[in-house]
Amino acid sequence: MAVQTTTAPGRSTFLQVSIALQTLTLFFQAVTAGLLLSTSYGEVLHGVGARVMYGASMLYVLAAILAWRPGGGSPRPILYASGFLALASVQVVLGIAHMPTLHVPLGVLMFGLSVLALGQALSRALGVSPLRRTV
Repeated sequence: MAVQTTTAPGRSTFLQVSIALQTLTLFFQAVTAGLLLSTSYGEVLHGVGARVMYGASMLYVLAAILAWRPGGGSPRPILYASGFLALASVQVVLGIAHMPTLHVPLGVLMFGLSVLALGQALSRALGVSPLRRTV
């Protein structure tokens, strides 16, 4: 017998917080990428941000697993989080290899996907369908 769990209105779940943290760290990486080109300390900030972003991606996987187990819901968020961790791994390799022609577009894609995942998680929490319109 599956037990459905719900979140009280106005309360954030660990999954939502982890996706928000991931999105925030990706935005920080975009800012520090600009600093990397214009300041002497940009490389240090971008390197530290890369480690934090990778940690946030791992936290997202953990949060997806923990959110799935209690309610017995769909494992789809685990697939999304794992895919994102794979993208983050490729991003780190491309950054270390100094391949900005692939590193920068992948970073933009990752930020867009993270914003999309955050929007979906928040809309589910609010009970709003992103495809449903009210007139």
